[in-house]
Amino acid sequence: MKLADQWATISVLWGRDLSRFLRKPSRLIGAFLQPIIFWLMIGGGLTSTFKLSGAEGLNYEQYFFPGVVVMLVLFAAIFGTITVIEDRHEGFLQSVLIAPGSRSALVLGKALGVSSVGLIQAVAFLALAPLAGFGYMDINWLNLVMFLILGSVALSTFGFALAWWLDSSQAYHAIMSVILIPGWILSGAMFPINPDQGALSWIMKLNPMSYIVDGVRRSFYVEIPAGTTVSTSSLTDIIVVLAFTLFSLLWANVIVNRSK
Repeated sequence: MKLADQWATISVLWGRDLSRFLRKPSRLIGAFLQPIIFWLMIGGGLTSTFKLSGAEGLNYEQYFFPGVVVMLVLFAAIFGTITVIEDRHEGFLQSVLIAPGSRSALVLGKALGVSSVGLIQAVAFLALAPLAGFGYMDINWLNLVMFLILGSVALSTFGFALAWWLDSSQAYHAIMSVILIPGWILSGAMFPINPDQGALSWIMKLNPMSYIVDGVRRSFYVEIPAGTTVSTSSLTDIIVVLAFTLFSLLWANVIVNRSK
């Protein structure tokens, strides 16, 4: 297949998701206000009870801030990829499938579109970093951008594969409720790992989303507070997140190419 055909498929799907997001004022307002309200309400409510041994001076708003950044990427992936089911039923994706571009280009175009929406929301929320006690100059932006891009692509393609495989909005909502949302909660986004909680701590260690949160959290600190991450090093975070991204891309491509 010609490279021009591949790029045409990717760019059309990419641009379609961006225009869907940017052309709806209500969606823009909700996307930017929801995380602020969520961060302030949850953070403010739990500040008085949050204590972490070895991390004195760390309040809950600071701890929770990186988790909300990852939440934005996750929610964008969930709400962006559920449209795959709608587009299949309405016939839009059938027209894409008979176009000259490959099915892999379809996966990549959709993943880039959904990821871009998530990254726009995350960047907008990062403007509030000083309110959480993080100076703009103190943030490791290169590391942060890398983990946000990898994490958004991983979650977008994972959600795409689920949506294509299930082909039912009700089934997708059910899977989202028992896998994706709990995956974020058990990633260290809302509470730190506790080695004394045997099974729960192992679930957090085996959860690939934990390493996305860890990578994002490390970007905000010169020296990471003790007990706030699942992994022991940034290298571990990179390896796991990269493996999760490659797995999600491969799975989405296999699911799409096997279907009729």
